[in-house]
Formats: sequence, C-alpha cells, structure tokens
Amino acid sequence: MLRRTSDIFVKVAERWMPDPLVIAIFLTAVGFVCALLFTDFTAMQSVDAWGSSYWGLLRFTAQMILILALAHVLANTRPVNKALVWLASFVRSAEMAYVGITMFASVAALLSWGLGLILPAVLSLIVANNCRERGIKVHFPLLVACGYCGTLVGMQGLSASIPLLLNTPNHFLQDEIGLIGLDKTIFSWWSMSIVLAIALFLPQVMRRLAPDDKDVVEIPAGVRPASTDPAPAEAATTPSQKLENARWVTLLLAVFGGIYVVRYFAAGGELQLDSLNMIFVVLGLAFADSPRHYIELLCNAARVAGPFLIQYPLYSGLMGLIADSGLGALIVSGFVAISSTDTLSIWTFFSAAFLNLFIPSAGGQWAVQGPIVTEAAMQLGADIPRVAMSVAIGEVWTNAIQPLYAVPVLAIAGLHIRDIMGYCVVALLAIAPIYLVALAFF
Repeated sequence: MLRRTSDIFVKVAERWMPDPLVIAIFLTAVGFVCALLFTDFTAMQSVDAWGSSYWGLLRFTAQMILILALAHVLANTRPVNKALVWLASFVRSAEMAYVGITMFASVAALLSWGLGLILPAVLSLIVANNCRERGIKVHFPLLVACGYCGTLVGMQGLSASIPLLLNTPNHFLQDEIGLIGLDKTIFSWWSMSIVLAIALFLPQVMRRLAPDDKDVVEIPAGVRPASTDPAPAEAATTPSQKLENARWVTLLLAVFGGIYVVRYFAAGGELQLDSLNMIFVVLGLAFADSPRHYIELLCNAARVAGPFLIQYPLYSGLMGLIADSGLGALIVSGFVAISSTDTLSIWTFFSAAFLNLFIPSAGGQWAVQGPIVTEAAMQLGADIPRVAMSVAIGEVWTNAIQPLYAVPVLAIAGLHIRDIMGYCVVALLAIAPIYLVALAFF
C-alpha cells in the first residue's frame, strides 16, 4: 500500500515539480493575487510591501547561510568524515541503509537543523557508494529522501528557532507572555514524546517505500562527497605560504573561539543561532588541516548554501506582503475563530503548516502568527508554550514539501527536487497522526 502510494506521488513529482526557485516565484504570485482578492491592499501597495520587505531578513539570511555553510565545512573535515565512513561500514542491507539514514538524520537535526540537513546528505553519498561497491542495490533518491525527512523533528531540537526565541531576553512578545524556558517547550515530556514516536515510526515507513530491484536507481559512478583532503600545493617556500599551510594557525583561532564559547555558556548564555554558529566555527577550525584547507572547505560549502542568497530574500518579500496586507493575520484568525481551549493547538498546527508554504522561516512565521495565537491562548485559557510549539511543529511538518530547505541536500546529492518529493509527501502523511494524537489527547 505504502509503495503504491509513493509510486503515485513520485510520478506526479517527476512530471510536475519544478526547481525550488520557480516554486518561490509561483508562491509570490499566489500571495500577490490573494492579497488583492481577500484584503484591501491595492496592486501597488502589494508591490511596495513586497519590495520594502525584500531585504528584511538579511541578518536571518546570513545566519541561515552560515549555519548551513559551517555545518557543511564541519561535515567534510577529516575527523567527521572518518566518523561517517565508520558509521557507513555497519550497513549490510538496503533496509539498514534506509532505516539508519533516517534515524541518523533525526539525531543530527535534534542537535542542529543545519547539521541535520548536511550530515545525512554526506552520509547518504558514502553509504550509497559503499552499497554499490558491495553489490547491495540501494535506491539513491529514496536514501536521500530518508535523510531529508528524518530532519522533521528539527524544530523540537536544540536549534529550534521559536523555542530559542521565546527563551531569549527582550523577544518581541516578552511583555505579553514573558520568557518561556526550554523545559516548557522542546524539553517538555509532550514534545519529547512526539520526537521519540517519529524517530521510531518514520524509519519503518521509509524502508517500506523501497522499489523493486528492477526499478532501483543506484548512485551514479563518480558521485562522491567533497574531498576532505586539501588540494595539492606547491612546496611552501615563503613565510606566507608556510603560514597558510600551518595547522597551528587555525588551532590558535579555534582555541581563542573555544575560550569565548566556554565563557559565554558559563555566564548563562543561551544556545541561539549566533552561539551555535560560533560552535561550528570553532570545531571546523579545530578539525581543518590548515587555513588554506579551511578556506577550500568553505568554498565547497558556498555551492551548497548559495541558492539561499536569492530564495530567502524572495520569501522575505513574500512574508512582508503576507504580513503587511493582513493576509497572514486573516488566515490565522480564521483558524483561531473556530478554535476552543481544547482545539486551539490543533488549529494552530494546521494554520502554521499552511502558512509555512508562503513563509518558510520559523522565526518569520512566528512574527506573523505569534501575536495572534498567544492572544487567543490567553483569552481561551490555553497553554501558551504548547500553542507556541504547535506553530513550531506545524511549520516543520510541511517542510517535507517546502523545497527551500531541500536545496542544500539536493546540491550535495546532485539530485532534483522531483527525485525525492514523492517520498517526502508520503512521510508528511505518515507522521500526521502522531502530531494530531499528541495535540488532541496529551
């Protein structure tokens, strides 16, 4: 049943799924039309709202690009790569490959959604090549999809944007709801139960989507992870060349950054995007062979993170249009209007899932949705941390079919969005009952 369902979605995706940039442009057009139809905004007001917001997420864009690029650098350092090769050596069958990659992606995403995107993609390449050499037939598009779908627990992990924001002093809703500790959000028993259920259930779903041997598409020969070794260089003869190839230089900066990180957390600093990126910088520098090697790894990472440079501003403009026109508030208010104390979390989840198609940024989405749902929670007497987490999990749920976050994964794997989307849709549908049961009964 699952395989037949996935086959249908795979065929539809292969025929109709365009490039993520085309999807972003299409969603912008849909947002523009909806603003004209359902709000008082004129065409020129819509254009102005879009244009004035186009660069509104530059800081966030930089943070997102850096978290992806720095995670990519870390994943391709020699120590981390050796660890991934070691993990791949345990795979003895196609089923182990699908299950293992999905579970590994979940663990990585809980540590950092950036690592959750990059590490499983790199590990998929290693596993696929190992299986090919051993004569084990592994469907490469499904393997990559396993790595991507495994990250759907990322908004309940250590880099979850909304919980981290609510735990950050002076966040924009602090006067209304105060600071909300991580023990009430990502570390609550409710949230951790969802994570555990998905981490155990989803790998079993993904392995059942494997096609028959005759339909398996193996990894093409020659497709491998980026080299962890520095490019050959001429013998260092000058002081500058010797410094460029000296490991102690990067280690010096790593020690300097490491001291800062330790002092930051010792002083009560919270795990936020900037602090997480600093950790990645320190580890990447510590594991690199030299300054020249680090720059080479960073240049390779730029290829992966590059598409975000155009796509994030597009979604930033769309977010501004949705917010300024009142369309986002209209969507959320519509869901809130049919909610009660018991159902607010469920309808918030669905509104977040829908809004994520137009605002694929948890932080940006919370800026639109947060004030409305928290006010509703206070009026209805609902639990505010749970409602906030409903936004987070609703947002990450439809990330399965939101192509923006798949861009770095696809760049590493050398695949197109249409190659994995059919499997992602099945994963989306499969885990929906877990969310709904948790929201309804716990």
